[in-house]
Amino acid sequence: MKYLLFLRVLTVLCVTPPLLWANAALAANATLGTMIPAAPKLGAEAWILIDAETNRVITSHNSDARLPPASLTKLMTAYITTHELESGLISANDEVVVSENAWRTVGSRMFLKPGSSASVHDLLSGVIIDSGNDASVALAEHIAGSEAGFVGMMNSTASTLGMLNTHFMNSTGLPDPEHYSSARDMATLARKVINEGTTYYPLYAKKTFTWNGIQQSNRNTLLWRNTTYDGLKTGHTKAAGYCLVASAQRDGQRLISAVLGASSAHKRTTETEKLMGYGFRFYDTQTYKRGGEVLSQVALWKGIQPYVNVGLLEDMTLTLPKNKNRDVEMRLAFDGPIEAPITAGTVIGRLDLFDAEHKLGSRPLVVLVDAEQGHWWRRWWDTVHLFFTRTVRSWFDEVQVT
Repeated sequence: MKYLLFLRVLTVLCVTPPLLWANAALAANATLGTMIPAAPKLGAEAWILIDAETNRVITSHNSDARLPPASLTKLMTAYITTHELESGLISANDEVVVSENAWRTVGSRMFLKPGSSASVHDLLSGVIIDSGNDASVALAEHIAGSEAGFVGMMNSTASTLGMLNTHFMNSTGLPDPEHYSSARDMATLARKVINEGTTYYPLYAKKTFTWNGIQQSNRNTLLWRNTTYDGLKTGHTKAAGYCLVASAQRDGQRLISAVLGASSAHKRTTETEKLMGYGFRFYDTQTYKRGGEVLSQVALWKGIQPYVNVGLLEDMTLTLPKNKNRDVEMRLAFDGPIEAPITAGTVIGRLDLFDAEHKLGSRPLVVLVDAEQGHWWRRWWDTVHLFFTRTVRSWFDEVQVT
């Protein structure tokens, strides 16, 4: 019997290898269509890569570590300034007299002169393009009366934006033990700068700015390397190393990266390119369901109409690994019977998107239109109906348990 079993196994192995290899090859090809390699490891202390639309974190390392942000700080200075401009509290043409305090600020400069004046727009350009510490302090004093008062606004804004690992001590990024941020927080801030400051965001893509007869180049060299990059800010001190928050848009998808603590200006640029290349190569962002789209008509109890339209309040947009073979299935789950009266926007369940048995994402399912109560007889009939339905279901559940 042992020899007979051996011969049978040998026969199977000899006759079927081509089939086995073919199946293995097909499996490998199917797998290759969905394989995503490991994210690159960078030569920096911390980094993060997010999708600007969905805020999906594609990859990160040490992203919540509290680190000195250097001139990345000026993203907050610029963000508050543009918010003040958009709110009409200040004007781009306001002339700001440069104080001696602003003029004496050390570090990178716009080369303002004490007692001279510059418009808010020019100072904002000096902050974003020249990374001018003097311009940062001049704007802070103009907006809040003093840099200390402006720092209070910075920290309040950081708290509002959910920047949990950030604390500012100045408007410039000059070293201070209590002045810190994180890669995640800087990416969060950059996303706000992009999404809310549309009027002034083009300043981040400008390569040069001239003031007082001196032309300075934007230190973000990615602007020269690839036209898809359009921001945001560099930073460097001895304590912080070389830092860069960047954004690029390709084929309708925008990604944001933050790299902190690189060893050189060249390194922060090349490491950012690695992150961006990985994100754009292996991930994409798609809208799977539109807000306001009728996804289903569901029975309405005690109402004038027998059915009510349900859907999503906002678009369901997801950032996922690229996969041409993805088969998206919509599954609706309801919290219970929908009873009138009910107002539009009321959450009555959830929408789940699946690829086979892998859940891609979930969103609250809502009623899309107001639904009024029906006549008394409709309400009475549905009340009785619901009572017996719930009673029977409760009894059935008890039987199942026992």
